[in-house]
Amino acid sequence: MKPEDIKLTDLSRIFIGDIPPVFYLELIIRALFIYILLIVSMRLMGKRMASQIGRTEMAAVASLAAAVGIPLMNPDRGLLTGLVMAMAIVLLQLWVAKKSARNEKFENISQDRIEPLVRDGVMDLKKMRQNRITKQRLFAQLRTSKQLHLGNVRMLYLEANGLFSLLLQEKPQPGLAIIPKSDAKFLERHCSQTEVPVCNSCGFLAKETQQSDKCPHCKSTKWTKAYVENNSV
Repeated sequence: MKPEDIKLTDLSRIFIGDIPPVFYLELIIRALFIYILLIVSMRLMGKRMASQIGRTEMAAVASLAAAVGIPLMNPDRGLLTGLVMAMAIVLLQLWVAKKSARNEKFENISQDRIEPLVRDGVMDLKKMRQNRITKQRLFAQLRTSKQLHLGNVRMLYLEANGLFSLLLQEKPQPGLAIIPKSDAKFLERHCSQTEVPVCNSCGFLAKETQQSDKCPHCKSTKWTKAYVENNSV
């Protein structure tokens, strides 16, 4: 099509295009074939494709979408092209899944590692920066798990698929509050402030360290008071 043939008033070209009307009937057949192909492909690649998927599964889904898109909309491309590409993607994904199950090193390369972001109430700021996780996002995740301060957290993992896994302390200890300052009344209603200093940067709970000293974990000099929940005071 030449540039001079493009007109905003050409509604037939805009809505119908330059294909014969009979191709719309063919589209129904193509769409049905592609739909069945995707269902079969996802079924062959396992149950993880229907749950929280990892990097390799996400790459497989994106590749399948690209593979089936061309024969679906392009009248001069046969469906066999999409079928061959889809089967190649399925076989590759099955090989990656099988290899990952047998080789932990290969799994770490293909799926990424599980990263501990909080350990015994203390945030690992370095790993958070590496994974581009801000304190605001981490605190929000903990608040969705009904936590009010870091003292309740034994471990918080960032899983390979991007989800968070939370393990709680058997005996909660004082910790850095994770409630926004704008909602201080809520914090005071459910928690009590202690005299124990806690690092305002990483949540390290000081025992013998004075507030004027640097935090031994993150070297910050900003300290605040730790909190405990009222029912644990």
